[in-house]
Amino acid sequence: MIRIQNLSLPLDFGPEELRRKAAKALGVSPAALGAVRLLRQSVDARKRGQVRYICTLGVETEQETALLQSCHSPSITSWTPAPYVFPGVKRNSPLPPVVVGMGPAGLFCALFLARNGLPPILLERGRDVDERTEDVEHFWKTGALSRTSNVQFGEGGAGTFSDGKLNTGTHDGRIGAVLEEFVRHGAPEDIQWQQKPHVGTDVLRRVVKSMRQELLSLGAEVRFEHQLTGLRIEGGRLTGVYYATEQGPVRECLDCDTLILAPGHSARDTFQMLYESGIPMESKPFAIGCRIEHRQELISSRQYGSAWEKLPPADYKLSCHLPGGRSAFTFCVCPGGQVVAAASDYGQVVTNGMSLRARDGININGGFLVGVGPTDFEGSDPLAGVRFQEQWERSAWDLGTGGLPPLFQPKKPVFRAPAQLVGDFLNGKPSTVLGSLAPTYRPGVVPASIESCLPSYVTDTLRSALPLFDRKLHGFADPGAVLTGIETRSSSPVRILRDESLQSSVRGLYPCGEGAGYAGGITSAAVDGIRVAEAVAAGIN
Repeated sequence: MIRIQNLSLPLDFGPEELRRKAAKALGVSPAALGAVRLLRQSVDARKRGQVRYICTLGVETEQETALLQSCHSPSITSWTPAPYVFPGVKRNSPLPPVVVGMGPAGLFCALFLARNGLPPILLERGRDVDERTEDVEHFWKTGALSRTSNVQFGEGGAGTFSDGKLNTGTHDGRIGAVLEEFVRHGAPEDIQWQQKPHVGTDVLRRVVKSMRQELLSLGAEVRFEHQLTGLRIEGGRLTGVYYATEQGPVRECLDCDTLILAPGHSARDTFQMLYESGIPMESKPFAIGCRIEHRQELISSRQYGSAWEKLPPADYKLSCHLPGGRSAFTFCVCPGGQVVAAASDYGQVVTNGMSLRARDGININGGFLVGVGPTDFEGSDPLAGVRFQEQWERSAWDLGTGGLPPLFQPKKPVFRAPAQLVGDFLNGKPSTVLGSLAPTYRPGVVPASIESCLPSYVTDTLRSALPLFDRKLHGFADPGAVLTGIETRSSSPVRILRDESLQSSVRGLYPCGEGAGYAGGITSAAVDGIRVAEAVAAGIN
């Protein structure tokens, strides 16, 4: 197959124009080409008056050898698809592997194990995705939170209630296999060639349900509302796991010599249990800040000019390093989406972003964050970052709920979030009213100053970054834009240490995915799940 890169195409191109462009690049007639496959597509908006798509194609033709010899462009090369192949299975144990957590890392690990003759037992503290969705909607509507079935916990993991982004900064060969699995289970085919693929929360929920159904058909066992509570370790090896269910406080023990631990980045009680059990782990950097919300039309028109109405909603990616040593950046941008309440316990306010596949909401929001690390935390133990998160989440709770006028104090927790206009934030004064841009956060916001619920060095960095980002994307520092606080769970605050075999020093324990500190998003977590499945199948312990 021939690969043709950097083909410029109009926004309204169709299959025939794609074929004509490929033929012209190769100097042949369209009839001389076989299948023409779109491999990558991105938007080139450098010239506002002439926004185009830039495409990479895979072309089949009987004249491949001759054309490659006659074409001297570096954009035209030979290309052979390299499908992922799971390595041979050498594991020899009468016990099934146990997977804790049904986020992307746990699901992909379980699926690849099951397909290769090693169907696991899956333990998930939350509920299945349909029941979980009902719990989350009830929470957003009423403020009544389930501690085990919420935005952070349940089938699909935290990414289920997000934009469903699948882009990653890594170049692992397993990425293609991850995207193929998503398509096989109901995701749109365009995620395999879009430069910034996304599924959307509505489609992602159907995908994870389909994956679970395949797991069951392959002999895997799925146990919802089963929470890992302890490890049985004998002679430095894992011999069993303890778990509790919603039916009662009695702990049960499951014989186990292989545990894939994919708990997600918010499993703070699990981190505490692991620490008390002597599992080697360390505190790691992450980022905190807030969500910034604009009108989608403003961002799209700034990015694409007059062509914005012909294109999908625009996003952005901004960053800067300031003289004081701190860095600010945008994260998990959700075009046409909403800011969501993402707390997993009472007394905490946490935000995240989410959007549907259509991305057809009025607003766009993104994490507006500052990196923090162990030197910012009180204490040097592995859980110092967890305590740091909790400290500021409680401050946001106090500001959002406690900041209500006395006559409006709720009789029950409502998880309202503090919100501030960008103009007020830049001028250093609390917001008392919000403008024409309606915040999308439910159960609702309270005008306030986010400086009261973030470290001063974070708010100082955000304030310095706003004008710099506005130069890159005019309108980013619009005075009417809204900052909603706070976002603290950009990634896991801990790393559960593992060696080259992907095991902890406790043999048979495989830390996996974002919660264990080895991924940064849906795709990278899924890739790590496949890597761990390979290690388990190799039978090294």
